[in-house]
This record gives sequence, C-alpha cells and structure tokens, in this order.
Amino acid sequence: MANTYTQIYIQLIFAVKFRESKISEEIREEIEKYICGIFSHKKQSVLAIYANPDHIHIFFCYRNIQISIADLVKVVKVESTNFINEKKYLESHFSWQEGYGAFSYSKSQKENVIKYVLNQKEHHQKQSFKNEYIDFLKKFEIEFKNEYLFEFFE
Repeated sequence: MANTYTQIYIQLIFAVKFRESKISEEIREEIEKYICGIFSHKKQSVLAIYANPDHIHIFFCYRNIQISIADLVKVVKVESTNFINEKKYLESHFSWQEGYGAFSYSKSQKENVIKYVLNQKEHHQKQSFKNEYIDFLKKFEIEFKNEYLFEFFE
C-alpha cells in the first residue's frame, strides 16, 4: 500500500492581542516549550521558535497533513492562551491577536530560517515588527490591504 510523504517548511508569525509586550524574558522559554509540545502532539516538528514580547515566530516541518495549517494555528493559539492564563504568568488576561502569516521555504533555506528565528532579539533592535511583517508579505508576493493586517501600535 502506498504512503504519503511530505517535506514542507513553514514559518508562522502571529501577534499578541493589541500588540502588547506581554511575553517577558522570564516566561518566554516556558511558553516556547509548551507550544513545541502542542506541535509535537499534533505530529509536527518545530525547528526553531522565538517568542518576542509582542509576537512569535515558529519555524516547523509540516509533516502530518491531516491537520490544516489553519486548524493547527487555532489549536496552538487556544491551548497556549489557556496555558498562559492558567499559570497566571500575567496580572492581566492574555490572548493572541486574530490572524497569522504562514510562509513556506525550501530545504536549502532551512538553516538560514532557523538562524533568523533564533536571532529575533537582535533583529528587532534594528527593525520593527510592522516593517518585518510587511517585508515578508512583499518578499512572498502576497497581496494585502493595510486594513487587514495586524493592528500595529507604534
């Protein structure tokens, strides 16, 4: 019997609601580990993850195509929101903003994307999240309207 084989590399990007800087350095690693666990449970392999204070980058190998990317993102957002709120990491309620970006890469780009994701702290000392996200949309030739982007509070 034939099987299905895939190798699809995806970088996900999504933001904290109202783009508030809620993910502190003290809780960042726990949130990243928890999110990696969600991916693992859904039979996906996270290659790199970095939770900035106001948004997150997750680079993973999309292997189990029995779950859509949209459904995977929904599960990750709901379960990680519940985890953060149940752990009472923050004094106020935590939530992710609606929407996300999903960008695909070839195997030859894998190491560069891993370095990019893991270098987020330094990267955002030079470029804002808004400019970074718009650059992604342009680089991947994705048509967009400003009113449908994340809410950017500069």
